[in-house]
Amino acid sequence: MPHSPTSPFTAPEPRRRPVPDRGRTLLGPALRLVHLGQAPTRSALTTRLDVTRATAGAVTAELESLGLITVDSRPAGGGRGRPSHRLAVDPDGPVVVAAQLHADGVSVSLAGLGGRLVDPVHLPLPDATDPVRLLRAVARTGARLAAAAGDRRCLGIALALPNPVTEPDGTALAALHFAWPSGTPVADLFAAEVARADFGPGAPADLPSAVANDANLAALAEHRHGAGRDARHLLLVTSGHRGVGGALVIDGRLHTGSAGLALEVGHLTVDPQGRRCPCGNRGCLNAETDPEALLAAAGRTADPARPVLAQARELARSAAVNPAARAAVEHVVDRLGLGLAGLVNILNPDRIVLSGLHLDLLAGAPDRLAAVVADRCLWGRSGRVPIVPAQVRHAGLVGAAELAWEYYLDDPQAAAPA
Repeated sequence: MPHSPTSPFTAPEPRRRPVPDRGRTLLGPALRLVHLGQAPTRSALTTRLDVTRATAGAVTAELESLGLITVDSRPAGGGRGRPSHRLAVDPDGPVVVAAQLHADGVSVSLAGLGGRLVDPVHLPLPDATDPVRLLRAVARTGARLAAAAGDRRCLGIALALPNPVTEPDGTALAALHFAWPSGTPVADLFAAEVARADFGPGAPADLPSAVANDANLAALAEHRHGAGRDARHLLLVTSGHRGVGGALVIDGRLHTGSAGLALEVGHLTVDPQGRRCPCGNRGCLNAETDPEALLAAAGRTADPARPVLAQARELARSAAVNPAARAAVEHVVDRLGLGLAGLVNILNPDRIVLSGLHLDLLAGAPDRLAAVVADRCLWGRSGRVPIVPAQVRHAGLVGAAELAWEYYLDDPQAAAPA
């Protein structure tokens, strides 16, 4: 499989069905438009692809025969000209497995096209978190979900990781949450565990697998299905269970740098005398604006029996009625604003999306955060960048699904049953 723009996603050579060359080259662009909700009718698809009605009809018929989309026989009216058939992703079509590792848990879900997750499950981390056993647990959980999906064939699996992942080799760097050795060949290890699991009837013998950084995948999800739609230069900053991640999408593609390690925004210094970061430095955005930092600013310690993110979000949401919580939110927002201003100066995005705990901080102090960014930004108030809340629920999982689907969005014929 050709490399996707986000990961070393490999698979066997696709099985091809005989269709006209022109139609074959249009299958991927057409499926992508339907997947993104940009071609709700065959007329819209005809316009977006700049083809004849006959060509659009042939392309949609082929995608329908592959079980990827539906073509509603009842035409959609309401406009000028000939009514057009409705197009949608097939709700009973194939699925992929999307998985995400958190500092204190595992999330796994099946996912269809269109960014649709199917009943995500959230589990605590297993007792053993060495790479092989943890990746084995993820693969087996995904296989159980896929095997129980009935007639919906599983076509691939992708995993979001809370640490940098190099490209194209797929090694994990600084996997501090799990104490993995730096340079762990996580893509190879994960592929080996996927190969040992049974993903149900109809799954490819060599099921494609991929791994990538969770913030990158969340940004991809927001750009395609959420608050980042139509942004040309989208910056996402998020804080999940621990630490801070960031990602940049430029003209629809993730900017991952020369080796997949770009946008490690969590290690931007915002207070040289601040809290110690796991990287060894002090005052990183990572350590100053994550859930533990907010709890510490309020004079609290995390309850080990509960997810730290949930505790921090509860604290942030109580700021309207709790003075201590309000002071803690303002303290953390000021540091988040410093970090965002520095990123705006360097990257000049046209939109900033905040997710995780940062979404709650934005809700708790929207004017304060915007003012800090504007005051510290080179462009000042005249160049204020919109800062908006994330919209995609379980964005890391949705992004992992995007990664797993990427091969089939490029070559839909690879989804044909053997």
